[in-house]
Amino acid sequence: MIIEQLHDQRVVLVNQDSFYNNLTEEELLRVHEYNFDHPDAFDTEKLLNCMENLMRGQAVDVPNYDFKNHKSVFPARKVNPSDVVIMEGILVFHDPRVRNLMNMKIFVDTDADVRLARRIGRDTVDRGRDIKGVLDQYAKFVKPAFENFILPTKKYADIIMPRGGDNHVAIDLIVQHIHTKLGQHDLCKIYSNLYTIYSTFQIRGMHTLIRDAKTTKHDFIFYADRLIRLVVEHGLGHLPFKEKQVIAPTGSVYTGVEFCRRLCGVSVIRSGESMENALRACCKGIKIGKILIHREGDNGQQLIYHNLPKNISDRHVLLLDPILGTGNSAVQAISLLLEKGVQEANIIFLNLISAPQGIHAVCKRFPRIKIVTSEIESGLNEDFRVIPGMGEFGDRYFGTL
Repeated sequence: MIIEQLHDQRVVLVNQDSFYNNLTEEELLRVHEYNFDHPDAFDTEKLLNCMENLMRGQAVDVPNYDFKNHKSVFPARKVNPSDVVIMEGILVFHDPRVRNLMNMKIFVDTDADVRLARRIGRDTVDRGRDIKGVLDQYAKFVKPAFENFILPTKKYADIIMPRGGDNHVAIDLIVQHIHTKLGQHDLCKIYSNLYTIYSTFQIRGMHTLIRDAKTTKHDFIFYADRLIRLVVEHGLGHLPFKEKQVIAPTGSVYTGVEFCRRLCGVSVIRSGESMENALRACCKGIKIGKILIHREGDNGQQLIYHNLPKNISDRHVLLLDPILGTGNSAVQAISLLLEKGVQEANIIFLNLISAPQGIHAVCKRFPRIKIVTSEIESGLNEDFRVIPGMGEFGDRYFGTL
């Protein structure tokens, strides 16, 4: 059902059952004593190799396992790289190396009687086994394996899904999440704490103007301010809130939310000061502190000056800097906030554009902060300048070229 709803994407299905080990002659003679529901029954190394190659964009040959003769047969199934790879199997959560490859882990929680009925139908019809043999195998191997190896992995699931294919709501949510991930920049799929504002032609048009070297100072400020306001509004959406009821002028009750009040901003001088007006326009009376970091010679590592709001350790902090380049200055600023007692999860870093190198530097070191940006750049040039970038933002914004 997931594959059917992803009809506009390239999707492939990889079954763990394809990676059963070939049985030796000795094992074939005692096949009824072989535990096919134990993790050791699978060639996990081959499964890992296939999945890793698919993730690198390479075609793979998936074994074609013959369940009657208990060995792989020719030809193997050729699987091409796709937008979505679905890997299914009762033991796919057992090996941490396999688990770590997954972007989403779904545990289909099905009643034991239903599982047994399905197994009888599959093994007698598709695999040519008799009912007595299926029931004996279930009692001796399948049920103990479920309790020892499968049920304990339920804790690793991102989604626990009851009723399987009958759960249309869960399937719709899963498909919606996959569509969302497919529409994201690759780095947003790696770092769950990285957010980009939804791109429209309006936003692309504003980026085109502020990146154009011929754009006048007046127009640069105007469109930069518009983009900054969008980033600030998006960042505020990640703050905690609580439900609140109010009485409307009509006398009716409206159930809404109340914004977080323990909030402050901190701008990285001087480019970050360009974002202060947008923050003040959104948050009346907000306190804003400042951090000055030396960006030359020491490559952003030297802290020069800071003036932070009182009780900052009790607040959520919006850190303002329009450009995330190498990430050195951002790491220094965030480290200072942590030294002052601010909780890492209470920091939201707002910027207009971000280089991948800076994103890696910040997200790897501070996995609990949130980064909100409007676009992710190609990278850095040999001078550590963001490309394509928009030049020296502070000089263009404050007119000091």
